[in-house]
Amino acid sequence: MNALFLSSIPRFASLMTGYFFGCFLTGVLVVWLKTKKSVSEFGTGNPGTANVAEVFGLKAGLIVLAGDLLKTILACLLCLFLFGGKHLPDPYPALGRISCLWAGFGAVLGHNWPFWRKFSGGKGVAVTCMAIFLFSPLWGVLADLAGMLVVMATGFLPLGAVMIPLLFFIFCTLFLTREAAVLALLLTVIMFSRHYKGLIRIIRGTEKRTAQLIKPGKH
Repeated sequence: MNALFLSSIPRFASLMTGYFFGCFLTGVLVVWLKTKKSVSEFGTGNPGTANVAEVFGLKAGLIVLAGDLLKTILACLLCLFLFGGKHLPDPYPALGRISCLWAGFGAVLGHNWPFWRKFSGGKGVAVTCMAIFLFSPLWGVLADLAGMLVVMATGFLPLGAVMIPLLFFIFCTLFLTREAAVLALLLTVIMFSRHYKGLIRIIRGTEKRTAQLIKPGKH
């Protein structure tokens, strides 16, 4: 069998495993348990941490954040176990840690475009942050911290969100593999596509700052 085909199978399996984990939207569950209504009926309708925290308060937002981080951890570690090392049968080549990034990329796709919700999901910030950290703890945490500092300095979530995968892409290009750099570039494009409206609002001066988003929940 063709070596390229053999190597693509565990990559595709990691991608799809991550996708199905990513399709679990913690925000949808949290809002339904609180209100028995769809998250689409509240705020921006987004099932992510920011919208849930803005509408229902910080505690609810943190629960959503924890759930989204956990599903990413489970997806990445499972794929690292199954496809990263000795558990792959011959003749499939072991992927090593890149299986973790493929799973993380899939989790972002599932979180942002879940099939069961007519491909309408979140923005994938928490999932992206955890995925790049699990793949490369050093460069991942540096990118995550830099994005956090941008948010703290400017108060704008979209700006910090876009900076995280962009910086990780630069780190991958300089210090890691070409395959990792390609996946990081795709994560950057996705993050930009989910936040470009917010970036435009920043330019126009109409975007809410972080302090305005976290309010005591009314529901």
